[in-house]
Amino acid sequence: MNNLIAHIKRFVKIDAEDEASILSFFEEVDIRRKDFLLKEGQYCSAIYFVVKGLLRLYFVDEKGVEQTTDFAIENWWLTDFAAFDSNKISSYNIQAVERSTLLVISKEKLEQLFTLHPAVERYFRIIYQRRIAAVQMRLRYFRELSREEAYIHFSTLFPEFIQRIPQYLLASYLGFTPEYLSELRRKLIS
Repeated sequence: MNNLIAHIKRFVKIDAEDEASILSFFEEVDIRRKDFLLKEGQYCSAIYFVVKGLLRLYFVDEKGVEQTTDFAIENWWLTDFAAFDSNKISSYNIQAVERSTLLVISKEKLEQLFTLHPAVERYFRIIYQRRIAAVQMRLRYFRELSREEAYIHFSTLFPEFIQRIPQYLLASYLGFTPEYLSELRRKLIS
């Protein structure tokens, strides 16, 4: 749980005596590889902080193909933000790509935490703003860059993902087929 406190302190000031109170709102959960935290059609009632491991967010398109839209590694947050915020049914799945340790908080507890510790609410605002900026940049890069340039850009920005994410999931995230990604990697290596 110290990972979360350290992450919060990177963005806002919190007093040492508040740390235990903040952490009391979270539940630590260990999940196995391929376990689901959320399935399409369920209510999204929690947000997840990755202490250790790797998660993915995906949907299944009309052709039955899994389309990965997001990943989360250590010190990243993940949920279906639209469904979580509006208490609606999710159209996404959240699955562990690796064995993972998470800190979980429900929407109800998060609201209580914000009331009791306004600095944490500021922290979440900063995190959300950064997330929105990252999504905007991703959309721009995928519209402006060629497929090869998009892969090179992504692998330069996030080399840890390239090493950890199975190729078929990375291809899904980048909008490629696994075969195209293999071909592109071979081309770039030679």
